[in-house]
Amino acid sequence: MNSVLSELHLREKVGQLFFPAAFINDTEENYIEIENLIKKYAIGGLTFFHSRASAATNYEGKKNVIYNDNSAVRLKNLIKRYQSISKIPLLISIDAEWGLAMRVEKTPQYPYAITLGALPDSENDLVFEVGKNCGTDLKQLGINYNLAPVVDVNDNPKNPVIGYRSFGDNTNNVTKKALAFCDGLQFSGVLSCLKHFPGHGNTEVDSHLGLPVINKSLIELHEQELVPFKDAIAQNKVDSIMVGHLAVPALTDGKIISATLSSQIIKNILRAELGYQGLIISDALNMHSVSKLYPEKGVLEWKAFEAGNDVLCFSENVAEGIEKILKNAPSTQIESSFNRVIELKNKCGLFSGNQSMTDDKEVDFDLDTASKLNFEIAKKVVVITKNENGLLPINKASKNALLSIYNTTNSVFCTHLKATIKADLIEIKDQNDVDFNKIDDCFAHYDKIIVALFVPSVKPINNFDLDTLVLKLLEKLLKNPKVILCLFGNPIALQSLPNYRECKTIIQCYQHFDSFQKVAATAVCGDEYF
Repeated sequence: MNSVLSELHLREKVGQLFFPAAFINDTEENYIEIENLIKKYAIGGLTFFHSRASAATNYEGKKNVIYNDNSAVRLKNLIKRYQSISKIPLLISIDAEWGLAMRVEKTPQYPYAITLGALPDSENDLVFEVGKNCGTDLKQLGINYNLAPVVDVNDNPKNPVIGYRSFGDNTNNVTKKALAFCDGLQFSGVLSCLKHFPGHGNTEVDSHLGLPVINKSLIELHEQELVPFKDAIAQNKVDSIMVGHLAVPALTDGKIISATLSSQIIKNILRAELGYQGLIISDALNMHSVSKLYPEKGVLEWKAFEAGNDVLCFSENVAEGIEKILKNAPSTQIESSFNRVIELKNKCGLFSGNQSMTDDKEVDFDLDTASKLNFEIAKKVVVITKNENGLLPINKASKNALLSIYNTTNSVFCTHLKATIKADLIEIKDQNDVDFNKIDDCFAHYDKIIVALFVPSVKPINNFDLDTLVLKLLEKLLKNPKVILCLFGNPIALQSLPNYRECKTIIQCYQHFDSFQKVAATAVCGDEYF
């Protein structure tokens, strides 16, 4: 491989800096287009997504995502296909912040970062295990680069794109959890990526659709947003850093410019001030916050490279981008970025044939281990946050109503409660099932009212997709001292519930997973975990 690398032309070295998007569920014609990019332009890697319809920038298109239970096998075979024709092994990346399930159906899913962030420091080994398991799952398919974890400090509950993807609003906790996750990935031989520099937590604009602006002072940025990056760099724990599409005027002399296009942010701050010498990858260049800035093809790629990005993620103009960089960039910058790409490829074992893939027809994920790990995490994070009236644990002799909102009464949570306590069931699948007269009867005839709210969305847009009538129902319910609220989903959603401060009894349950439902049920009943 050393002889191959030494014989590369400058054009091929530039090609190594491009990581275009590849879609698992696509047409044969599109697969051939990727093959042509590999053969003709010597691209350095690929970033996989489920399908074109699932891309975040497709919000306005509203195309339906067609699910494919065979996506994992298809992905593995595509990677083998592409690797077999590449002169230099490809660095295969994917967003797997909570496991392959973020992009691939029927694969192990682990808790969101916000859930892991709720673990005490004494349990950071569980975060390590999540990283390790994620890495093991990725390597089985031939993926060697996880574009995770998110180290944005989420200090804005209205953040439309980070939120549940962040380990939380405590800077030190974010750093510790992120580094434990990175250690787990490294243990499994998979590269990590800290994102989104210089910090995407305090925004109210989705950078897939527009350019967020963070109006914080230099002091505030150094005390919060930049801390996880600085600490990770200082501890030499960084494989790569992704720069986000967000403007931070305090870092650019007041100029409103995306960090991905700012040499002040990348070269002056990340490189010179923070001393980071590793690989820098841009956020996806198809995102509307930057993709619409330069109508001429290839100019965006050149501008991102000129600013200091080594790798151009999701470039839609590979051929034109290569030409612009060759025409405008100094060869020394090209060589430096190329060397960083090769260094990462070597680190994850690409040049030693370390692919760890199974045969073409099957994948065999360890779902049992994933389930047990999720259960251990659930036992540590599902918590009674309020019990002011002493309703918990429930007296099994009491007369109870159990309202399941946005889930059936056959859920794991409801099934366990039905087997343990006396409870009449009310199922509210959507706002069409809301019956205020029935709720009034609950107030009159039951000692306790258990409300299992399965929040429909993890994102705050449209009040986490909570229906208007459901919100009105909750407004009435949460004022009642008999109510026990069990909130399954993004804990930030609690703040969107009317009268949530008046609710006397609350259990934060985080995920919808069966394991979290089991632990939540035992929190209600006071039973031993099983």
